[in-house]
Amino acid sequence: MTLSCQKHLFSLAPGVHYLNGAAYSPSLRVAVEKGMEGLRLKAETPFLISPQHHFDTADRVRRLFSDLIGAGDPERIALIPAVSYGMAAVAQNLHRLPGISAKNRIVLIGEEFPNNVYAFERASVALGLAVHTVDKPASFENRGAVWNERLLEAITAETALVVASPLHWIYGTLFDMEAIGLRCREVGALLAIDATQSVGARPFDVQAVQPDALICAAYKWLLGPYGTGAAYFGPFFDDGVPVEESWMNRMESDQFARLIRYERAYRPKAQRYNAGEFSQFIQLPMLEASLRQLHTWDTAEIQHYCRRLTETAIPEWQALGCRLEEPAQRAAHLFGLSLPANTNTDRLLGLLAERGVFVSLRGGAIRVSPNLYNDAADMDALTGALQEVLGATS
Repeated sequence: MTLSCQKHLFSLAPGVHYLNGAAYSPSLRVAVEKGMEGLRLKAETPFLISPQHHFDTADRVRRLFSDLIGAGDPERIALIPAVSYGMAAVAQNLHRLPGISAKNRIVLIGEEFPNNVYAFERASVALGLAVHTVDKPASFENRGAVWNERLLEAITAETALVVASPLHWIYGTLFDMEAIGLRCREVGALLAIDATQSVGARPFDVQAVQPDALICAAYKWLLGPYGTGAAYFGPFFDDGVPVEESWMNRMESDQFARLIRYERAYRPKAQRYNAGEFSQFIQLPMLEASLRQLHTWDTAEIQHYCRRLTETAIPEWQALGCRLEEPAQRAAHLFGLSLPANTNTDRLLGLLAERGVFVSLRGGAIRVSPNLYNDAADMDALTGALQEVLGATS
């Protein structure tokens, strides 16, 4: 299947050139309809909400997400409100790592998203661990490959935990998750992956990577609503400590007449890490509809579409002095354009806003993140603004 532009399935206004899916995705029309159904259920007919309403949609979402990441086991998927919640579960259980007393570091990628930094500050102090950050190389030449090499070199027998992402959230630099996973297993370190900027737009295979945790907010590439997310937790977490003690995460919690028996046993595997009130009668049906659409499209085809969409524009941007990772070392759906040193960034951002072109400024780079709702006109609008500002200063 070769995908064409799918803008008709979204509600973006005409004349809007939205190249900022890495910040927030627009919602699918069908997902909005499902959300309205859930809103009416709670607002108008709460007497129709049954015990199974609390669990059935959640079970379908778990299955869809499990299939999307190749996990092969919906019970290993927890429903969470944010990446910070999933990372908190990882931090809460770091002390359980066998041989933790012989470990002295947590390894992070440089310029990481703040959630993945703040989450481990208390745990690192409590366990006597130092945070080792692998910064991006100063030179653009072969930067992605060098960054990967340095990251692998930093994972040693003293490493307790590696927090990484399949691609960098600003630059789109690809990281070799299979190699990182293998190195972590060799040295006895946990691997926690923030896949928010990857899953939903690029293929991911849990069986190949074997992470201990994979955590994903839904409001970006999963096309879901804000405040929803999903996480895979591997066997290390099966007997772990959850962030909270929700009644819904216990065995037989769907038997409402028996709730005061206070069941101590948790539901299997990752189910103890579900956030309270995960049923989300409005938001969860929206996420289900979006996940179904992603399966229909296929994430590999989304990558192909984004690569075709940008293949003409990128050389034009480079000719204006913009720099980015080499093709084999960057994602097609998210990449950072480092601007020439003398760029009037305020003027550029103002011009983009005037022309209805929406991108992000992150860490000194213009982050461009297209998806299936974008077309050649969106690329042309961004190129025109870059030419007007950078062409005048080159």
